[in-house]
Amino acid sequence: MSDESTNLEQSIKHDYAQVGGVRLHYATAGTGEKLVVLLHGFPECWYSWRHQINALSDEYTVVAPDMRGYNLSDKPPRVEDYALDKLVDDVTGLIRHFGREKAAVVGHDWGASVAWATAVKQPEFVWKLAALQVPPLPVWKKNLTVRQLCASWYMFFFQIPYLPEWVAQRNNFAIMENAFKTTTGVKGIISDTEIAVYKKAMNEPGALTAMMNYYRASFWKRFFAKPEEVYGEMAGKKVIAPTLFIYGEKDHAVMPSTVEGVKDFVDAPYTELRISHSAHWVQQEAATEVTSALKKFLSEE
Repeated sequence: MSDESTNLEQSIKHDYAQVGGVRLHYATAGTGEKLVVLLHGFPECWYSWRHQINALSDEYTVVAPDMRGYNLSDKPPRVEDYALDKLVDDVTGLIRHFGREKAAVVGHDWGASVAWATAVKQPEFVWKLAALQVPPLPVWKKNLTVRQLCASWYMFFFQIPYLPEWVAQRNNFAIMENAFKTTTGVKGIISDTEIAVYKKAMNEPGALTAMMNYYRASFWKRFFAKPEEVYGEMAGKKVIAPTLFIYGEKDHAVMPSTVEGVKDFVDAPYTELRISHSAHWVQQEAATEVTSALKKFLSEE
C-alpha cells in the first residue's frame, strides 16, 4: 500500500447525509470554518479528489460526496431522478447538512456542470466556484462544433437502453479501464490500483445505469434545448461568485474550442488556468498544479 493510500485512510472520514429523498455517501477531512464541496465526474466517485482532500483540509472543511447514483450513494431508479435541478438540490442540501449557509463549490466533468448550475440557480449558496474541464452549458451550446459532437459520441450511445451498461461491464470493465489508461496526457499516470477503486464503485448494484442516466436525463437540454428550458427564469443570468476555470488542454472529450469564452458567463473576478500536459482527468493528472491553484484561489479575498 502506498504512503498516500495510508494517509488517506488515516485522515479522511466517511459518513452519510440524508438529503431530501436520497442518502449520499461522502468523504470528509478538516474542520475549518469555511466549507469546500468537491463534485466528481463520470465515471468516478469521491476518490477522484484524493489528491486535493487532505491538501485543502488544513484550512477548510472539505467534503467530497459520491454524487447520487455513484458508488455508495443512493441510486434512484428513474431517468428523471438525474435531472439538473435534482443534482443542484443535492449540493445545497449537503451544504445545509454541514450547517453552513454557503460553500465553495468545485466540480470536475459532470461535477462541473452541476457546480455551474448551482452557482446560477442558487447563487446564495456559493461563495466561490471552481470548474474543471467543462464549461457552463450556454457556452458549450454556443461553441458546439461537428468535432465536439464526434468527441461526444458516447453521450449518444448512452441513450440506448441496457446495451451501454452491458458493454461497460464486459471483461471486468475493460473499456472503462482503457479510458483511464489511454486518454491521459501522460500514459499510465492513473495506476491499476487507482482504477480498481473506480471498478469497485461501478460494480455497485445499479451504479452503471444510474451513471448513464445523467446523460439520458440531460440529452435534450445539452444539444437541442433553448436556454430558458435549461435555466428557466435564470436564463441569461451570469455567475456572480468569484470563479476559477481549469482546463487540461489535451482533453479527449471536451475540445479546446468548446471552452472558449467561459469568462463571458461570469460577472465576478475570473481566473483561468490552462495546463498543457494534462488531459481530461486534470485533478489526478496534474494534481500539484490543480491543488496549488485551488489553494491560491480559495484564499484570495
